Amino acid sequence: MQPALRALRPYPMAELERRKRELLARGQRLYDFGTGDPLEPTAPFIIEALRAAVPPVSQYPSVAGTPELRQAAAAYLERRFGVVLDPATEILPSAGSKEAIFHLALAFLDPTSGRDTLLYGTPGYPVYESSALFAGGQAQAIVLDPACGYRLDLTRLPPALLQRTAIAWLNYPHNPTGACVDLAYYREQAACAAAHGILLASDECYQDLWFDGADPPPSLLQAARAGVLAFHSCSKRSGLTGYRSGFIAGDARLIAEYRRWRAHFGVGSPAFIERAAAAAWADDAHVAERRAAFAAKRALLAEGLRARGIAVLPSAAGLYLWARVPGDGDAEAYAARCLERGIVISPGSFFGPGGAGWFRLALVPPLDDCRSALACWP
Repeated sequence: MQPALRALRPYPMAELERRKRELLARGQRLYDFGTGDPLEPTAPFIIEALRAAVPPVSQYPSVAGTPELRQAAAAYLERRFGVVLDPATEILPSAGSKEAIFHLALAFLDPTSGRDTLLYGTPGYPVYESSALFAGGQAQAIVLDPACGYRLDLTRLPPALLQRTAIAWLNYPHNPTGACVDLAYYREQAACAAAHGILLASDECYQDLWFDGADPPPSLLQAARAGVLAFHSCSKRSGLTGYRSGFIAGDARLIAEYRRWRAHFGVGSPAFIERAAAAAWADDAHVAERRAAFAAKRALLAEGLRARGIAVLPSAAGLYLWARVPGDGDAEAYAARCLERGIVISPGSFFGPGGAGWFRLALVPPLDDCRSALACWP
């Protein structure tokens, strides 16, 4: 067995699924705020684009992705962030962002080189840590301070650690807290990474989910191109979690090496899914509708929890609400109490030691279900 499997904690979302199955088997009604898999219907034009693209003959997908999808992604980046990329050399489609994030360390971390470390913030997405372990490297979690806006600041880390670092992950809007950053932050981090020879990776899956009155979150690509990669996904932006389509964008040399490495095991989405994804990236109206739905749910839940004496972290974007555990701060015990009422939440510990004393709500149930959940909230 791969040694890294013995070092890994159970994947948190898998544990949530187990708990949910137990409750459903007992006939319990669930209000599922656990996994970030929204229930808003996929836009009909995306479904129609997929259906129209299903071919009479099934053939292998392209590792490099279809030109149509790469061009749609490039057009989105220019429209949304004002950055111009070459779709042939600076964009690589992926089967969602999770596989691309996980595979980055397998491609770009050499555990024998003296640069064996992958940096990431905690609380954070568990896949950063697991990718480093499977690549044979060292996963270095940096505890993020709420007082500093949950920002991972490379400039404040010890130079010896930076010299050992091969990859550093940023993720804003942040999962799980919803914290955001500005363009000046990205410029500072990109300069520090370049000075230390670090590949700077930015998980940008929530960039289009800002709340009412907030500024649209920027991209790392607006601050730098050399030595950086940004990871985007249709999952949250367009509700295509089951389609598995995203893309990586940035440094052409890194993209070329990533594509060359990936050709050996053939990860690529089917062409009909890429046609649907291209349609999704080309349209912003359906995203605005989804953004409004998430904002309404967040406003309702935040007000309802505060009325029950539960502190909620202010946030301007993302798919989540980050709240302090009431009472003694035992998130696991509080999650168990919520489950007794059919309310599924994610304890902050699911996201690493930096999440102690907090819990996360994914803005998934419909608005009426959010109201019903609040009515029976412990």
